[in-house]
Amino acid sequence: MSERRHARVIALTGGIAAGKSAVARRFAALGVPVHDADVAARAVVEPGSAGLAAVVDAFGPQALDAAGRLDRPAMRERVFADPAARLQLEAIIHPRVRQWLHERTLAERGPYCLLAIPLLAENISHYRWVDRVLLVDAPENLQIARLMARDGIDEALARRMLAQQATRAERRALADDVIENDGDEAALDAAVADLHRRYQAMAA
Repeated sequence: MSERRHARVIALTGGIAAGKSAVARRFAALGVPVHDADVAARAVVEPGSAGLAAVVDAFGPQALDAAGRLDRPAMRERVFADPAARLQLEAIIHPRVRQWLHERTLAERGPYCLLAIPLLAENISHYRWVDRVLLVDAPENLQIARLMARDGIDEALARRMLAQQATRAERRALADDVIENDGDEAALDAAVADLHRRYQAMAA
């Protein structure tokens, strides 16, 4: 994309339960604008949106709950059981999420902003317009333990969820900067503060 931007764009990513949200909260506390792909994914299928209309066209009115909103639990169950349905839903939502995120970066006027994109490695060809990639990384066994504790699931399901994502090696190959989140969460404070100073200096 060729539009001139007024803020550098840092893409924040990481595997499930690696600690992306904890890092994003710390950047936000420093006054850095954070635009979240998960927030975007909800916004683009709000009632009355073209995104929700496209989902209903593809999946029928059973895609909606009683209030006329996207029935997320039902759709999650449906696409988990049917890979073709998952691809169809992603083809509707993902381009709209990317547009939503890109529009917000164009509106930023500060030194830099952060895009929280969990599945960046899986979709990197669509995000070549970001300036830098920041990875939050953690050992797989630690991700599994955190995921089991966070979601109340067993180890088998946690491993299946990890297996659906890009590998650690694939994510690290994309990263310009890495935060190793393999200890106490409080250790993230210094790592984020250091990167914040660096990113401000780069933008200047």
